[in-house]
Amino acid sequence: MLMHPISILLLLACVTPLPTIDVQSLMMMMMNDEAEGSGYEEGPPAEQPTCPFGCQCNLRVVQCSDLGLHYVPYDIPPDTRLLDLQGNYITEIRENDFKGLRNLYALVLVNNMITKIHPRAFLPLERMQKLYLSHNRLTAVPKNLPVSLVELRIHDNQIKKVASGTFYGLTNMNCIEMGRNPIKNSGLEPGAFDGLHLSFLRISEAKLTGIPKGKNLPYSLTELHLDQNQIQAIELEDLLGLSYNKIRHIEDGSLYYVHSLRELHLDNNLLSRVPAGLPEMKHLQVVYLHSNNISSVGVNDFCPRTFGTKKTFYNGISLFNNPIQYWEVQPATFRCVSGRNAIQFGNYK
Repeated sequence: MLMHPISILLLLACVTPLPTIDVQSLMMMMMNDEAEGSGYEEGPPAEQPTCPFGCQCNLRVVQCSDLGLHYVPYDIPPDTRLLDLQGNYITEIRENDFKGLRNLYALVLVNNMITKIHPRAFLPLERMQKLYLSHNRLTAVPKNLPVSLVELRIHDNQIKKVASGTFYGLTNMNCIEMGRNPIKNSGLEPGAFDGLHLSFLRISEAKLTGIPKGKNLPYSLTELHLDQNQIQAIELEDLLGLSYNKIRHIEDGSLYYVHSLRELHLDNNLLSRVPAGLPEMKHLQVVYLHSNNISSVGVNDFCPRTFGTKKTFYNGISLFNNPIQYWEVQPATFRCVSGRNAIQFGNYK
């Protein structure tokens, strides 16, 4: 089975997710979305404004972070748009914890101890777009997520399995971050991501030994991050671009079906040669191959033989920390590179 082509960008660099959520940035995103029209309907102000004890309530933002809470508090104003509950000791989300919060835009539950979420807990949140559940103790993706959801951050939990149909109906979802969960390839059931139109998916620092097959990935993906897994080989039908793995070999022809790629990150692996197929990638601009075992570079490893067939010149090729004698590399090797400063050699011990 051949992998569907990826149209824009396949970038798997090592970027560490932030342990906390910046509420100020969330507020800016919320205001921008409201200005563009996100379906929010502002109702009349409450006759008797309420605010949970110890929390701060202002401009439809309720901040209850780092208060030592064991449960979601009562008396959350019904017009709340952003609810910040990060950094508490909440272990369970109950059925009626968010009752009446139909206009909630973002819910932040990062850095708690949540092990259980009632299957009906999120049903009242008809307009929620951003859900942050990272750094908890969840063993499964919550059920009945709002169809309005655009972004889900659920990294640093104890999720081992993503069942078929988990995200069914979530056609607005654009971004899922679920790295640092003990997910194996066998834990990604066929159809796990069915119905999604994702642009961004990260399953980094998990227990994957191979790249998820094409039928398990949305066709809409433009960024797939799988760095720091246990992947040791790339097959013809797989996606490419894997930093910090143990890849020794890339099968000839593997790059053929990702010909529109703009960036390819294969640094910090065990490659002994430049992958075949780079000259045919007309739009490729950046290649990270540093910190491998590459000892030689051929004159046609990067550039096509025929002048004018490459649509964009390279503006970045990293080959440092490889056992390459750079003075033995022919100058014509980089004839399709924008300038000498775009090539990085040296620093091999």
